[in-house]
Amino acid sequence: MTNYIDPLRLRRSGTGIRAYNPKKAFNGYTLFTPMNSKGIVYLIDMNGNIVHRWKLPYPPGLYGHLLENGNLLYCGKLPDPNPRFKDWTKWKAGSVSEVTWNSELLWEIRNNDHHHDACKLENGNIMLLCLTTIPTSISEKVQGGIPDPSGNQTMYADYLVEVTQAGKEVWEWKSWEHLDPYTDRITLQDYRTEWTHGNTVIEMPDNNIMISLRNISTVVIINRNTGQIIWKLGSPPLAQQHDPKPLNNGNILIFDNGTHRLDHPVPFSRVIEIEPRTKNIVWSYQEAIPYTFFSPYISGAQRLPNGNTLICEGNYGRIFEVTLDGNLVWEYVNPFFETSEFSPDLPASNSVFRAFRYSSQELPNLNL
Repeated sequence: MTNYIDPLRLRRSGTGIRAYNPKKAFNGYTLFTPMNSKGIVYLIDMNGNIVHRWKLPYPPGLYGHLLENGNLLYCGKLPDPNPRFKDWTKWKAGSVSEVTWNSELLWEIRNNDHHHDACKLENGNIMLLCLTTIPTSISEKVQGGIPDPSGNQTMYADYLVEVTQAGKEVWEWKSWEHLDPYTDRITLQDYRTEWTHGNTVIEMPDNNIMISLRNISTVVIINRNTGQIIWKLGSPPLAQQHDPKPLNNGNILIFDNGTHRLDHPVPFSRVIEIEPRTKNIVWSYQEAIPYTFFSPYISGAQRLPNGNTLICEGNYGRIFEVTLDGNLVWEYVNPFFETSEFSPDLPASNSVFRAFRYSSQELPNLNL
């Protein structure tokens, strides 16, 4: 017998499979990347058994997902000898690569400005989400936020760059050239170090680009030909959202984190489906007691073929599936608690940036 009590409440509460209704869940395989892992990506079955894993040379920056060809697109975190500001090393990346089922490298792109996300486009090129300093003439006009406690007045914002698999740049978009510094305000509680803090970049079915900008609680769609913003959703209803995804019905699914809400006094997370033309919420999931489902950072959601929704409550490593009427049919808590080599002063965490469910037909290399 030991008197030791695990100080991590999440781990004490239980990990692995917590719920499973085989008749209601979309049966397949779930892929996730613990954010503090040493480059390990896991694929589990519906019972939580590991059926495959990828080993990459870098820690995640911040996740990996499967492409239609069965390969893994992986964003890796490269060391930065000169961190730009206090939190930069937590979510910077720097490497985007495509690897085979057996973790063999096919190509890699490196960019010191890259962070959070990247996507492989229909034309085979790669769209990188990047960050750099913006001109003082613009930063002085940006509204909202609070001064950086370090006294540094440099402001950063996001830009997109499309590159070939050989690394040649062919298209670029700078957020500060298209946003309004007066109306696209930084959330009052965030530091003025960053204007936008992008966390998602994704190609739409019409080849335009959608990007999520957390610090201004805004999702925009960018016309690839003109660079103009052709659709925009801000706060409310959004509150520091992540992971907008286009759905087959033309709507957009968004994990609305709920940090610093302007339309409710209590922070809570929800997943919402937006009809783009009206910007109305046509479906949502949140807990009956709202604050019991709350991930202030990271997180995402995926609409499954049977109409269910897979949700990643990222800060707590909780991945769960709900039906259209909100019933829980599957739940898994990441059991891998690790300390980040980039934030060794912080305790171990089981956080997961995003998670994905794949059918067996989408996994031709899986041999069971």
